[in-house]
Amino acid sequence: MGITKKLNPLDWTFLAAESRESMMHVGALMLFEPAAAQHPEQLRTMMDELREQAEAYPPWNLKLRYPERPAAPRQAWIEDPDFDVEYHIRRSALPVPGDERELGILVSRLHSHNIDFHRPPWEAHFIEGLSDGRFAIYLKVHHALVDGYTGIQLLSRSLSGNPDELDTPIFFARRPKPRARGARSRTPPTLDALMQAVREQYGATRNITRALTTVLGRKDRALIAPMQAPKSVLNQRISRNRRFATQQFDVSRLKAVAAARGGTLNDAVLMLCGSALRRYLIEQDELPLEPLTAMLPVNIRPKDDPGGGNAVGAILATLATDVADPEQRFETIVASTRSAKAQLQGMTRSAIMQYSALLMAPLALSPIPGVAGRIRPAFNVVISNVPGPTQALYFRGNRMQAYYPLSIPFHGYALNITVVSYENTLNFGFIGCRDQVPHLQRLAVYSREALETLESELDL
Repeated sequence: MGITKKLNPLDWTFLAAESRESMMHVGALMLFEPAAAQHPEQLRTMMDELREQAEAYPPWNLKLRYPERPAAPRQAWIEDPDFDVEYHIRRSALPVPGDERELGILVSRLHSHNIDFHRPPWEAHFIEGLSDGRFAIYLKVHHALVDGYTGIQLLSRSLSGNPDELDTPIFFARRPKPRARGARSRTPPTLDALMQAVREQYGATRNITRALTTVLGRKDRALIAPMQAPKSVLNQRISRNRRFATQQFDVSRLKAVAAARGGTLNDAVLMLCGSALRRYLIEQDELPLEPLTAMLPVNIRPKDDPGGGNAVGAILATLATDVADPEQRFETIVASTRSAKAQLQGMTRSAIMQYSALLMAPLALSPIPGVAGRIRPAFNVVISNVPGPTQALYFRGNRMQAYYPLSIPFHGYALNITVVSYENTLNFGFIGCRDQVPHLQRLAVYSREALETLESELDL
């Protein structure tokens, strides 16, 4: 049993952060409407077929070399010679006819359990019993194995754009795309190549120093610095219990709002989240006087990257929750994100990752007992916007209606909001600690009402 893949530092960090309460797995919930000719026993037949699929391909057949010590210094991924498909693929059912609320409760519970590191760290649950013959697939996978961007790409490949294609292999049974010839070349680098690498590293260091000087020196007042976030009820130690809620918007509506104020689609996402959080915290009499800040992951993976592991940067932005007027709140958010993205312009991928790591350095304090809730957090909430499939996708002839992401709450950061685009929609997944963020589903409702209010004020 040989080593197949070493962990990069960010992958290792996700394993080191794993605990009973702070579970570092991400997930996806996909809802499907039945094909016109669907057989009542389709899911049972599908499960029987999957059980016969004994072979899995990377990254889905990889497990930790040292499962008892996930953060071991020489940790690595190795192939699992005893891959057991029945352990990873599971079948669940809601009381018929199940609704979205009952589905959310079930997925919340499934997302509240740690993954077993003695096996490849992922599970897929086929869920039946939804109204109108619909079914769902919930997948969870440890963030050290794949990041959110890679996960979406790998899952999308196991679906089809053709509703008549009924034999598409399930995601774990698809062979990975072949890497470009020479990708594994062991040819020693030339002296010129080594000197170029040194120059790039030196340039990265200068860029990082300049960027940090700008942020910490507050030369640009729209820039958000680490530890500038206020203390809030969102930034306490968490329990292992999760709550999950969803919301779906037409992209056209959000683009119209963004265009009306010179912002981007991502700015509109932040506006809805900030507005929902402002209302939610006011109801609890817990709104800080200072604005909440968000950490926004930035994908820096090359277009032809085969995936696996993590390649993300990060920026910080205000949610302007201290601003009562919706239009002024939106303008403040636009200015903040514009300044943050300008910081990354001209940086190499290596420099962006190093700069992002420095911005996130205060996170290392959050797992220390007694720290969460007592010091200023590095930020208040993570909000990710991940590009997803642009066309309708089908699984064995069943059309996917929605694609909702589930991410990671952790000590000191009890709420995580992730957005995935699908066709002409944006699908919001709100995941949080059930105990620290009670009535989390209200955030989904308030985000919808925030869009309606903004559209009304902008006369759209």
